[in-house]
Amino acid sequence: MFTGIVECCGEVLEIEAVEGGVRLSLGIPFAADLVEGESVAVNGCCLTATAIGNGQVIFDLLAETCRVTNLGDLKVGGVVNLERALKADARLSGHFVQGHVDCTSEILELEAVGQDYRLKVSLPDQFSRYLIDKGSICVDGMSLTAAEVTDDSFTIWLIPHTMEITNLQQRQAGECVNLEFDMLAKYLEKLNARSDVG
Repeated sequence: MFTGIVECCGEVLEIEAVEGGVRLSLGIPFAADLVEGESVAVNGCCLTATAIGNGQVIFDLLAETCRVTNLGDLKVGGVVNLERALKADARLSGHFVQGHVDCTSEILELEAVGQDYRLKVSLPDQFSRYLIDKGSICVDGMSLTAAEVTDDSFTIWLIPHTMEITNLQQRQAGECVNLEFDMLAKYLEKLNARSDVG
């Protein structure tokens, strides 16, 4: 479980194709604090650390993970958002994030507006029911608030701090971000569907 509060960015050091998937090596500032088997959100995708050493952490990705997330698009030298798993006694600054990416979606616009930034992302029709104005959404591992929601897109306003500590400073229109929609909305939908049947 995560909160969508990105701790820092990590650098892609190596990408190796292996049978059934990819071995991803990242340079991670908090690598020394991790143990093998621990979960880390990488661009919002929950991954398991399989080897750790000298500031480097290795993750084994299934082919399916590469297919349904933007981790399959990573290149050596690229930058990813990172968050360690939530501690039971920690403050919940963002919202509950599982690290289970629902889909990828295209950045339509990313521009500076005064001191702030405006991010507009395409909203896939099959997930649009999970997002409301002022609702939470996880974008590449960042817990963000949708300021404007239309039938096919949503817009987020970003403060300079968010741009400084995440990989958004290197992103541009046309690239894809990972999206995870609010799990509470999904549970409510399922509960309502069951009550309608009864």
